[in-house]
Amino acid sequence: MALEKNYIAVPYIEEAKALKALASQVKKPKDFLTVKDLRVGLLTASGLSDKSLNYLTEDDRILAIKGLIEKFLEPAGENFIDELVYRYLLTKGDALGGKARNLAGSLGERKFLRSLISVFNIAGIKYKWKDNDTNTWLDNPTDDTDIEKRIKAIYWKRETDRLLILNINVPLVNKNVDLSILQAQPDDWKIGKKSIIYQPEKYVALGELKGGIDPAGADEHWKTANSALNRIRTSFDKEKLKPQTFFIGAAIENAMAIEIFKQLQTGTMSNAANLTYDSQLTKICDWIINL
Repeated sequence: MALEKNYIAVPYIEEAKALKALASQVKKPKDFLTVKDLRVGLLTASGLSDKSLNYLTEDDRILAIKGLIEKFLEPAGENFIDELVYRYLLTKGDALGGKARNLAGSLGERKFLRSLISVFNIAGIKYKWKDNDTNTWLDNPTDDTDIEKRIKAIYWKRETDRLLILNINVPLVNKNVDLSILQAQPDDWKIGKKSIIYQPEKYVALGELKGGIDPAGADEHWKTANSALNRIRTSFDKEKLKPQTFFIGAAIENAMAIEIFKQLQTGTMSNAANLTYDSQLTKICDWIINL
């Protein structure tokens, strides 16, 4: 995760280098007011996020830059360029933090998908996958390196058609569900009310995936996932439907494990796995493929 965080920080570092190179052509801080190519960089160094700029007038922006110059750049003396770059990176650090908070979920999703693809390959099952970048369906490739970073949905067929869609708003539940498995073909998932996702009887299983690995936040992740799974069951129960439900989590503490095991024993939940145990993850992927 730390390595991945450094990867997503690369654009900010490169931007800071470009800012330093361009700013080095300026002789004194007040000259920044006349350099148009540095305007956005100066606003960022002033502490303004990209989103906040949508709500500011030109006068507001000039005021922010003047404040930066008078309060911080001029007092820095001959080191005003370094001061500018440091403040730029501080603001960008907030943006990086936001991306990093979503990182655990993304890495957990990738690990799950890689395991699922591996089970497909070992079983010799052909599948199609929807590319999140191009929004097109593709056949399983000969070289599947890194496709888990781009998968939005997977289709396969054994006894019947199965379509696994990641992170969709399930209309019946009216909430986002991490993993939704339907009896459907790729063309059945379309834009509008005619889409298969609007047909509750087509849902085979729904699951929650929590990739956070911090033990301190494990219980909170489970509470969120458990509430989501209960909401799913209640929503489908009103339609007299009982799709299977499952949970995959990276950080599972003892109290959580006991609660999850009880739900599995009583049949409240159909399956569960610890994302960090390869044997458990492989078994639940095999279970999904054979639903």
